[in-house]
Order: sequence, then structure tokens, then C-alpha cells
Amino acid sequence: QVQLQESGPGLVKPSQTLSLTCTVSGVSITSFAYYWSWIRQSPGKGQEFVGYVGYTGSTYYSPSLQSRTSISRDTSKNQFTLQLSSVTPEATAVYYCARGLGPFPSLVVVSSEYDMWGQGTQVTVTS
Repeated sequence: QVQLQESGPGLVKPSQTLSLTCTVSGVSITSFAYYWSWIRQSPGKGQEFVGYVGYTGSTYYSPSLQSRTSISRDTSKNQFTLQLSSVTPEATAVYYCARGLGPFPSLVVVSSEYDMWGQGTQVTVTS
């Protein structure tokens, strides 16, 4: 069965880099036509698409975040990672990894565009 699991620090200091890892089991992250995505949810912004690494290794980021976002993958570990630099308290959110179904996701998340989700992990940016 397919499972996604987020891991990483729950607290990040302002100006530092948020780093999270998603470990995928039950399916290869190189499997055809899947887009391995990061999504965050906060009261002020709802569910916001952050970015993805696609099955070919291509990347796509939300325009509002792309200058500070990097998503990479390690196919030998079947993992992909999010790095968001220079964070401020507005980056505080629950972060999810998810399996996306197409290359053109909505920036305001549409749930039908994803078929598998991790449980989410709270990240708080505070000094």
C-alpha cells in the first residue's frame, strides 16, 4: 500500500531554512505521471501549493515562493525534500506531502488533484 510520511524539525528560527523530508513507500517516486508535491495549510492562507518534483525529476514551484524554494529527490531512498529559505512567521503551517496527478496544479489546492497524502507535520517559525 502507498504511504507518505513527513519528517523534520517542528521549530525553525526566523531567517533560517525550513527543511522537510517525505518518505514514500509502496510506489517508486519515478513511477510514470506522478508529481510529488508539498502543500501547506494555515488559517490565514488555507491550503497552498508549495511545489513539486515530478516523476522525471522536473520541478515546479508556486510563483510566490519560487525564489526561496528548492525541492529535490533521492531516488535511492525513495524520498523527496523541501527546503524553504529565509523563513518568517508567516511560514508557520501544517506541511503535507502528497501525490499529485498532473503537471499543472491549482495554487489554491483542489483536493481532486491529489490521490495520496501524508499525515502532515506542524512547522512553527519562532524565535
